[in-house]
Amino acid sequence: MSADMLHIDVGAYALGLLEEPDRRAFEAHLSGCVACQVELGELRGIAETLDGIGPIAEPADAPAAPPPPEPAVVSDLLRHRIRRERRHRSTRALAAAAAGVVLLGGALGTGYTLGADRGGTAASDPDGGTAALMRDGRRMTATETGSGVTGTVALQDKAWGSRIGLELSKVRGPLECELVAVDRAGRAHTVAGWAVPAAGYGLPGSAQPRLALQGGTALRPGEISRFEVRTTGRGAARTLLTVPA
Repeated sequence: MSADMLHIDVGAYALGLLEEPDRRAFEAHLSGCVACQVELGELRGIAETLDGIGPIAEPADAPAAPPPPEPAVVSDLLRHRIRRERRHRSTRALAAAAAGVVLLGGALGTGYTLGADRGGTAASDPDGGTAALMRDGRRMTATETGSGVTGTVALQDKAWGSRIGLELSKVRGPLECELVAVDRAGRAHTVAGWAVPAAGYGLPGSAQPRLALQGGTALRPGEISRFEVRTTGRGAARTLLTVPA
């Protein structure tokens, strides 16, 4: 089950409607997902409030109402609705993934969170932003001798794979780029993509001293041999920077 699917199981878990395999998978995901922990705390408060509300008495002259359905019937209906919504959301998530995700964090000089670590920009979410990842993660820095392009990659082990942050400087645009994690077998796994403006980053005339963003990969830290910043789009692709892991 994908991390995105696990995120939407918070409400079903709070109501006790997940079946055993899904419940175990969600609890494993919950231990490493702060966003789901916060959301679950809020939903549990609502559930407790609902549990404390007693039945509403009918007026004495009200017509007789049909008997309420058995609790098992209600649970089955809720489970059916949750499964249906999960299928619909899964279809939309796959369609969005096929279309691709382009990070525009570089245009603002801030990073965006991907995957199961949901959040906003580093400016609005300091504890979950690129700056915090650079501070707390395992950092690796490299510089390309010829071009002077300099980059720092920060890496954090997660239950779903690896959370990755990048700070890049001394690069001139206009360019379309991507950060890839290369595994031990030499296969490249895209972490994030962005556009570099004509003035670039960290150069005379640049509006920003560096690009800062973050993304993620299903690879575990021990499976990654190196990171590469590559050009994409028009023209022949080339590697701007290689950062050993």
